Amino acid sequence: MPYNKYRSAYHAGPSTNNRRPGSSFGGGGGNRRPSGGGNKRRGQYIDPSRFVKAAVPVAVGEEYVPMHTFAEFEINDVIKNNIISKGYMIPTPIQDQTIPVALEGYDVIGIANTGTGKTAAFALPALHQLMTFADSRALIVAPTRELAQQIEQECRSIAKGSGLTGALLIGGSAMGPQLRDLRNKPRIVIGTPGRIKDHQRQGTLDLSHFNIVVLDEVDRMLDMGFVNDVQEILNSLSAERQSFFFSATLDTRVKNLIHSFAKDPVTISLKVGETADSVNQDVVRYSGSHEKMEKLHDILLNQGVEKAIVFDETQRGVERLSNDLLSRGFDVDAIHGGKSQGQRQRALDKFKANKIKILVATDVAARGIDVKDITHVINFGMPNSYEDYVHRVGRAGRAGKTGNALTFIQG
Repeated sequence: MPYNKYRSAYHAGPSTNNRRPGSSFGGGGGNRRPSGGGNKRRGQYIDPSRFVKAAVPVAVGEEYVPMHTFAEFEINDVIKNNIISKGYMIPTPIQDQTIPVALEGYDVIGIANTGTGKTAAFALPALHQLMTFADSRALIVAPTRELAQQIEQECRSIAKGSGLTGALLIGGSAMGPQLRDLRNKPRIVIGTPGRIKDHQRQGTLDLSHFNIVVLDEVDRMLDMGFVNDVQEILNSLSAERQSFFFSATLDTRVKNLIHSFAKDPVTISLKVGETADSVNQDVVRYSGSHEKMEKLHDILLNQGVEKAIVFDETQRGVERLSNDLLSRGFDVDAIHGGKSQGQRQRALDKFKANKIKILVATDVAARGIDVKDITHVINFGMPNSYEDYVHRVGRAGRAGKTGNALTFIQG
């Protein structure tokens, strides 16, 4: 589908190394738990004091000095020219350290904050391998539809004119176009665990010849209950492969998954503080539903809110809140797991383009949405865990800016 727009005769750039991707793996799998913010789950108790915190100023330390420029990377000229034409000259730290190691064929574990350029860090070497070795196939797995789409768009931009073909496999989208793209034997497949497994079960996706795999936001995939799907997917790939694992955290669950499937990986850790450290956090006390809505109304009007995500707990709650705000004259749209992918994408596109000021969402929006100019995150509904809270709040205060987060507490 996406790459067909610029399909051309196959072009294999000159090989810059002779080492083929390769690692041996093992493991097992099981059933899938769906995600998307539907019915309300019983959340863990969170002490309200954890929602009150001043933003931590970014420490002024020794400035990172990159070891490379994009022009110096030994990558296919088509990729290199596309990167340079986008105005990118100096790689971010995660790109600077990951790309050379990946080009040598090593497995990579990347630990870095969201918004640090992780996509290009794995996309450049993966796309280069695809263009260098005609029998290579790449699978990129992301926890949410939105993140998968963002990765697909970035890969399409980087690989423009390469002749590579691809398929985007995500839920909420029609199966017909996906089946068509899979029949064209795509060189790169990007998708979410559930839809990838759907195609495997139907016999429309054979992963046994895929020898490059990327798992982005591994910790989020495990949080969302995809561990068994991910294990099954990894077991379905070529035994000789190169693997990339990117995560914001490296807890025991993530370590166990990675070390079950990676062989002698190189770990690159560039995480600086917590995602929420750059956000001023406070609570809003209310006594009843009417006062709660009035306080939200006043906040959106009077507290310098330029662009905000307002979180509620359920799909029904999001729809109700979005309609209430619309009736009060706010420019708003809603996004949750019950909407089609087209509806979700249109809402997100309007939000990114500043055609709406407010996006009302379930937690599905906290995973994979990269919008750099969000000034406020408002927890109108309580998060189910402190980890969910951190990921919500992390949507603000990005790209070196200070954000704001407000959590509604009754009492």
